[in-house]
Amino acid sequence: MDWREFAEQMASMARDLLAQKSVDATLARITGAATELVEGCDESGILILRGRKVDSLAPTGRLVIDSDQLQERLGEGPCFDAAHTRSAGRVFRIADFTHEQPRWPSYAPEARTLGIGSMMGFLLYTDDEELGALNIYSHKPGAFTEISETAGWLLASHAAVALSGARSHAQMKEAVATRHLIGEAMGILMGSRHLTEDQAFDVLRRYSQEKNIKLREVARQVSEKGGF
Repeated sequence: MDWREFAEQMASMARDLLAQKSVDATLARITGAATELVEGCDESGILILRGRKVDSLAPTGRLVIDSDQLQERLGEGPCFDAAHTRSAGRVFRIADFTHEQPRWPSYAPEARTLGIGSMMGFLLYTDDEELGALNIYSHKPGAFTEISETAGWLLASHAAVALSGARSHAQMKEAVATRHLIGEAMGILMGSRHLTEDQAFDVLRRYSQEKNIKLREVARQVSEKGGF
């Protein structure tokens, strides 16, 4: 593939990411695009760190999940490091797992037994917001070239923006739905208890605090049952 063809495919992929209807669909398109656009890529996934816990998002195969779980158990690995770093554009590339890897002495030999020959991990970031890592695997040692690394970095950059936008859209939709649900519950309380709007909201808020239940769930209960 020449650079012109690659640039056209990357532009098409970026438009496709923005057209996805949900966060899950966006993630699946990101990892699918990695297997299509990064030379040498056999499997791909997105690793998200929450403290020391690892989430495997949109893995293209079992190898990705096994690698993520291994890194979580050991607390080390290239994708683990990529998700931890705050250096924009940071990439970890391991050309050949048949050789010793001093940086990850516990992970590397077990990765070989999983069938990993080489891999790359790219930080996913948007405006210094750490999102995790896009991870790219090959069964073969020495599968990735400088062109592969450039393609992975470009994909990770596009993916981070698309993922951030998808999350923002999902959060906005949830906020609108919550506002609608609370308004519906307030209307029920205003009608059944002859309360003002402020009084109805105060009833919901106090119940939420006393029972340690989110306001959205309190509103849902009132809307479904007509009261507490």
